[in-house]
Amino acid sequence: MTALSRTVAQLGLVLSIALCSTAKAPSSASRPAKSADDEVSLRALAAIHPIDVHVHVFKTDPAFQKMLERLNLKLMNILVVDDTNPHRKDLQRQIDDAWALVRSSGGHVALCTTFDPYKFGSASFSADAIQQIDRDFAQGAVAVKIWKNIGMEIKDSSGQYVMADDPKFEPIYKDIAAHGKTLMTHLAEPDVAWGPPDAADPSWSYYQENPQWYVANRPGFPSKQKILEARDHVLGDNPKLRMVGVHLGSMERDLDNIARHFDKYPNFAIDTAARMDYLMLMPPEKVAAFLVKYQDRVLYGTDLDLHSDAELSDALTEWQSTYARDWKFLATGETLTVNGKQVHGLNLPRPVLQKIFHDNAIRWIPGL
Repeated sequence: MTALSRTVAQLGLVLSIALCSTAKAPSSASRPAKSADDEVSLRALAAIHPIDVHVHVFKTDPAFQKMLERLNLKLMNILVVDDTNPHRKDLQRQIDDAWALVRSSGGHVALCTTFDPYKFGSASFSADAIQQIDRDFAQGAVAVKIWKNIGMEIKDSSGQYVMADDPKFEPIYKDIAAHGKTLMTHLAEPDVAWGPPDAADPSWSYYQENPQWYVANRPGFPSKQKILEARDHVLGDNPKLRMVGVHLGSMERDLDNIARHFDKYPNFAIDTAARMDYLMLMPPEKVAAFLVKYQDRVLYGTDLDLHSDAELSDALTEWQSTYARDWKFLATGETLTVNGKQVHGLNLPRPVLQKIFHDNAIRWIPGL
C-alpha cells in the first residue's frame, strides 16, 4: 500500500466517522467488572483448563505468568507480519521474542508462526517461506498464520491484489499439511470495513484507530466475497490441510453461511477471536443451536494482546474481564450488559463448553 493510498484511506475514514456521530461505547471487556462476580466465572473457567488459540503477546512478565497458572490457561501466540504496525514489521525479532515467551511459560504458551508475505515478489519466495516455517516446526511451532494483507494489501508485479489461492502459496500449504500442522487464516475483514459507516458495529472503533484497513469506496479494491472465495479454493484444493478461519471465518454476521462451509469442507473450523460481540447481537436461541450442532468445529479465541510497552495491570484487568465475560455468555443463563445492550447467556451444556474451550483446540491444532 502506497503512502498516497493510505492517506486517501485515512481521509475517507475521517469523513465516514463524521457521518457517524454516535461513538461506540467501550466494551464490557475493556472495563473492570465486579471482581467477586468475575472470580466466580474465572474459577469455573479454570476448572475446564481453557485454551485461548488466538493471542498476540510480546512481553514476558511474572504477573502475567501467574495469571496463566491461576486460570490453568494455555495460549497459542500468533505471529503476523504487518508493515503498518511497528510491533509487527520484523518477523525474526517476533520469532525470537515468541520463543523466549514459550520457554519461560512452563508449558502455558505455544507458537503459531508465519512467513513474510511482503517478499512475495522474490523468485525464491515459496522455498524461503517453507524453509523458515520448517525451522519453526522443528522447534515446536504448532501452526502457521496467513493474514489479511493477503487479499487486502499486497500486490503482484502486474498490480493485482494477491489472493490466498495464488499458485505461489500452494507449495507452502502442501508443506504445512505434510507436517500435520494447521493453517490459521485471517482473510478479509468484517462487513463494515467495506462500508457504510456504522458506529453500532462491534468492529467500527477498530477502523477509527486503523483507517488503513477501511476500504469503502476505494477504487479497484476487491470485494470481500472475492477474498473469501480464494480462501475456499484453498480449502477445496487441499482436503488434507486443516484450516481454522479465525474471527468466525470472517463470516461474522452469517451463521448460516458458516454452517454451509462446515457442511462442504470437513477440513474447516473457526475461532471466536474478537468476534464474540457479534454472537451476542444474534438471537441467543439461534447461536446456541448453532454451537450445539457444530460443537466440534468452534475453537475459543480472544485476539487479546500484550505489547512490550503495555501497562501490565491494565492488561491483566482486560484479559481477565474478557475471559469472565465470555464464560458468562457461553456457560450461564445470566443477562449481561454489553455496549449498553442486554445480552442473554447461552447456558450451553458442559460437554459443549469442554469442546469449545479445550478439546477442539487439541483436535484441530495438534501439539497444543
